[in-house]
Amino acid sequence: MSWKSTSSPSENQNTASGYFDLLKRPIEIYVFIDPLCPECWSLEPFLKKLTIEYGRFFTIRPIISGNLASLQQFKSEKREILKKVWDKTGTRTGMCCDGDVWIENPISSPLVTALAVKAAELQGKKAGMRFLRKVQEYVFLERKDISDEDVLIECAGKSRLDVNEFKKDLRGEAAHRALRCDLKLTKEMDVDSTPTMVVFNESEEDAGLKITGLYSYDVYVKVLKEMLQKDPKPAIKPELEDFLHHYRFVANKEISVVYDWTEQQTKKELKKLVLRQKVREVPVKYGTFWEYISS
Repeated sequence: MSWKSTSSPSENQNTASGYFDLLKRPIEIYVFIDPLCPECWSLEPFLKKLTIEYGRFFTIRPIISGNLASLQQFKSEKREILKKVWDKTGTRTGMCCDGDVWIENPISSPLVTALAVKAAELQGKKAGMRFLRKVQEYVFLERKDISDEDVLIECAGKSRLDVNEFKKDLRGEAAHRALRCDLKLTKEMDVDSTPTMVVFNESEEDAGLKITGLYSYDVYVKVLKEMLQKDPKPAIKPELEDFLHHYRFVANKEISVVYDWTEQQTKKELKKLVLRQKVREVPVKYGTFWEYISS
């Protein structure tokens, strides 16, 4: 993170365990996702806000899930249905999902996409998460076939991966093995739809708490606090420019959720940064995205 805010000084002083919470992060969150799931894409604003406000208490472990085999072959009528579902989700959630991709440039092999994400993760968890975000942007916003190897290599480059290493890992056994582990974990935890979050605390006696589907932000906070067995205060949010500098490319919806602003208020604040030449507006089919301009 490019900002340093954690918990308030009073919170750490009031609890002797506060400092150690920062070190060991007592909560682990398994997030079961499908790179082609529009509901998973719609979870992004909440994950960002949860990470900013309470990320000092947890680590996130993305798990590739979804019925990949059933997506391998699409008939034209199924593609029409998917287009309508994606467009409807985009208008409902504020996170653009351009369903035209299923008509113009349908994804030929979701399995290849899943393997690519695992190949990226071999360069580290953060690298894997950057790559996953980039392929989601490519499919939901730019209508690219994210199972095409050239597109995946382009995503790897833009995610600051070692592209040569990525190419090798894309065809290697390690990525296949990692994907098999994810799918096995999906089955063991009885996850049958995406997105699903399973939240564990450090107690071996306590079972994980499962959240299936997309909910309002307060539900995720409530679950986190329940697993922590305490009621910590949210961390101070970063300045908007720092937030944009860190994430580089974000939806109007993501900023609105993180900062508790209306969509109109968010646009007003971003227009100020546009005038200062800090960001540029990126119109998409549904809504708006903002790209940070490096100085």
